[in-house]
Formats: sequence, structure tokens, C-alpha cells
Amino acid sequence: MPETNTPYIITPEPQPLRSMLLFFGIVMLGMTLGGLLVLVVVSLGSSVKGQGFSVNELLVNPASVPNGWWWLMGVQAVSHVCSFLLPSLLYWQWVDRRTLADFNFRNRVLGWWLVVPIVLSFGLFNGYVIEWNQHMHLPDTLAPLERWMRQKEDDVAKLTQFLTTISGVPQLLMALLVVAILPGIGEEVLFRGVLQRKFIAWSGGNVHVGIWLAAALFSAIHLQFYGFVPRMLLGGLFGYLYVWTGNLWIPILAHFVNNGLAVVVMALNKQKMTTIDLEANDIVPLPVALLAAALSVVLALRLKRLNE
Repeated sequence: MPETNTPYIITPEPQPLRSMLLFFGIVMLGMTLGGLLVLVVVSLGSSVKGQGFSVNELLVNPASVPNGWWWLMGVQAVSHVCSFLLPSLLYWQWVDRRTLADFNFRNRVLGWWLVVPIVLSFGLFNGYVIEWNQHMHLPDTLAPLERWMRQKEDDVAKLTQFLTTISGVPQLLMALLVVAILPGIGEEVLFRGVLQRKFIAWSGGNVHVGIWLAAALFSAIHLQFYGFVPRMLLGGLFGYLYVWTGNLWIPILAHFVNNGLAVVVMALNKQKMTTIDLEANDIVPLPVALLAAALSVVLALRLKRLNE
């Protein structure tokens, strides 16, 4: 089997394009079943408690729903598991006939702790990219499309603001589970564990093509157009961490650190316990961003060399 100068082995994939289409079909089925499950649970739960709200009302105006924060977190959890984690594991074990152990090309990763400073320094750099991406404008001929994209971005921002208004330890733990742990596992299994491999095989063994195709799809599926570039860069980082270490738990850890830190900082900001406002997107000067980018590259290459 061909392999890189890293622990990541490029395994041969029979009919990669056909298998990817089948995989996408299973993911779409999971999304549909997840949506139906959410609809049934919310309908039954609201009727039993005499609250009488719909899924659409919960998603559009959760603040008007009794215990709307908890309901919305539950909906997010069910949707994520059904859309990402379960379809990926189903495909991996029943269609590809592989075990969970096959996600890892090696079990012991040297310097795994470097993931934390890599993500922190990369986050500073990405903060500058987020600001740049937020201020992008389409040509005048595409003004209707831009208005629609801005509206979608505003809707997501309102939802994020509501979900990060956290009070108390139980809500913080729930937020970490739904925003950091489940996406860290589910999205990395899908995009890095399954799709990245398929894209590498489809491109004839080109690791870089596979990483960036998976990263672009990872960003696109979030439907946040003015955060596409920074999220794609983040997906690229996760992809290289997987290739360089040969262990899927490393990008899972990186994903958890990135999302979990954001949850904690935003919760502290809402409680006036810190002045750092991640939603402002204007807190990283260019020199700091460049230094942070250089530091993240140095640390990532160090992790790569340790595991070659």
C-alpha cells in the first residue's frame, strides 16, 4: 500500500466515487430520520407538558418557548448524532466492513499535548481571517444573493447568541457536550475519518487534495457563508493533524479544544467575567495574527516530525 512519510497510510479504495455517493445517501437518510425524530419528540414533549410549541417556533424564536434553551440544545444533539456520527459509523462498519480501530494508523502519538497550543495560536490567526471574511462583498450583480447570505448569517448569529447565554454549571456542561464533544467526535469521524480518505483515494493518492476537499465540504455544510474561509482553514488544520499523527483522536481533541474554548469564553463574557468578545471579530491585530500563524506552523511541524 502506498503511504506518506507519516503514520497515515493511503489505503486502496475500490470504486471511491461510487462509495462516496453511497455514503452521501446514507448521510441524507440519517438527516431525514433525525429531523423526523426531532419533530416527534418535540411534538410529544410539548403536548405532554401543555406548552404547545412547534419545531419551527423553537428554531426561529427559542426565547419564546418555555425551557427553550434546553429544548434547542436537545434538538441540536439529536440532529448532530443522526446527521454525522451514526451514518458515518453505519457506513464504516456495514458498508466498508471496517472496525473502529481502523480509523487509527497508530495508537501512540508523541507530543499529543502540542495540539492545545497549536489550536490556541491558530485561533488567534483565524480570528483575523474571520474579520476579513465577514467584510467580504459580492459584485453588485449578485446583490440579491448577498442579502440572502447576510440574512442567513444573521439568523445563525442570533441562534448562537441565544445558545451561548449560559447561566450555571449544568448549562455549561450541556453546552460543552452539544457544541464541543459531539461535533468533535461526529464531524471528525465523518469528514476526516471517512471522507478525507475517500477524497485521497479518488484523487489518486494526493493527500493535499483530499485534505482540502474534505475541509471545503466541512465548511460548506455549516451554511455560514461569511465564515467559510476560516472554517475551511480550520478543517485543513484538522486534516493535516490526522495525516501527520495517524490517529483520529488528535483532530477530535483539536476540534474539542477549539469549540470548547469558544463556549467557555463566550459564557464568561455573557456573565461579565471577561472582556474578551469572540463575536466582535476585531480583537486580533495583523502583526499578532501573523506571529500566531507562524507559531502554529512551527508547533504543527514539530508534532509532524515527532511522529514521522
